[in-house]
Amino acid sequence: MLAGIHATWEFDGDSVLIRYERGIRTPRLLQSLRERRVPHAALSSVTLTPGRRGTVVLRAVPRPGADPLLEAAAGQLKDGCDPYRLVLPAARETLAEYYADELRTCLGSDASAPADRFLVAAPEAPMQFKAYDGRAGFDGERISFRWFWTGASSEKWKAGDQTFPVTDLCGVEWRSPEGLEGYLRLLPKGAEPVAPASDVLTGAGMRTGTATGVQPVIPRPARADQDPAAVIFGLGYGPVHESLPFAAAVLESVRRKQSAPPAAPLTAAARRDPADIAERIHHLGELHRAGLVTDEEFSAKKAQLLAEL
Repeated sequence: MLAGIHATWEFDGDSVLIRYERGIRTPRLLQSLRERRVPHAALSSVTLTPGRRGTVVLRAVPRPGADPLLEAAAGQLKDGCDPYRLVLPAARETLAEYYADELRTCLGSDASAPADRFLVAAPEAPMQFKAYDGRAGFDGERISFRWFWTGASSEKWKAGDQTFPVTDLCGVEWRSPEGLEGYLRLLPKGAEPVAPASDVLTGAGMRTGTATGVQPVIPRPARADQDPAAVIFGLGYGPVHESLPFAAAVLESVRRKQSAPPAAPLTAAARRDPADIAERIHHLGELHRAGLVTDEEFSAKKAQLLAEL
C-alpha cells in the first residue's frame, strides 16, 4: 500500500485499487469517485517525476480507450483532478520508485496499443445533475433532460422535455464547465456532428468530424443552447465532479449496448466452471484476509458465487 496526498494505492495481483480521500483539500471529482479498481491491463506505462514543494508524482498512464472517464474528459482535466496521479512527499521517493518498478513488470505486451473496450468501470447510474437550462438524469437505460423556464432557450421549450434511450445514441460530447461555453451534448445515431474531428467522441471510442457511413444525416443546431440534445453549464452549474462522471456513465453504456451480442433464446441457466468459481472464492478470501472487503461483503459475494454452480 502506498499512501499519498489525496489518495492511497493498494497493489493487488492483477490491479491497483485507488482510494481517494474525503478531506476538504481533495478535489471534488476525486471525492465523488471514492475508489477505482484499475486492472494492470488498462495501463500503458508508469512514471515518477519531481513535483512541487518537496514532492514526487507517481502516475499510472492508462491506455487510450481503457477508461470511460478519461475518454469523456478528452484531455480537459487539470492535473489536480487526474485520477491516475499520486502525489507523495519526496522522502518516499525510493518507496515510490520500488512500486513503480513493480507495476511496470505487470504491464502486458499490448500495453502500448489502444484498448478495444473499456477496462476500468464507469461511475454507476442512476445519477443526475443540475445544468443552467435544465436537469439531466440517467437511469442506466435512458437520459432525460427537463428544462428550466429560467434558463432554457425558446428552441428547447418548443421541443419540450427530452428522453433519449441509450440504444438511440452513438456517443456523447462533454465540454468542461471550467472553460467557456461548457455543455454536455448527446449524439443521436445519424446526427450530423457540429464539432471538429477531435471533439466528438462516439460510443465506438473514435472521434469523427463527418457523418460518413451514417445514413440518414440529421441536421443539428450549431449551438448547444439551441440543441434539445444538449444541456449547457454556467457558473455553479454542471460542475466537473457531477457532469463528467455522468458523461462517462452514458458513454460506457452507449458502447456496451453497441457491442452487445443479439439476445439468445431463453434456455436453462448455464453453469459456471467449478474450478473458476473455486479460484474466485480463493481470491475473494485473500481480499477478505487483507481487510479489503468486509465480513458482510465476503459472505454475500461468496454466496453469490456458490449460487452459480
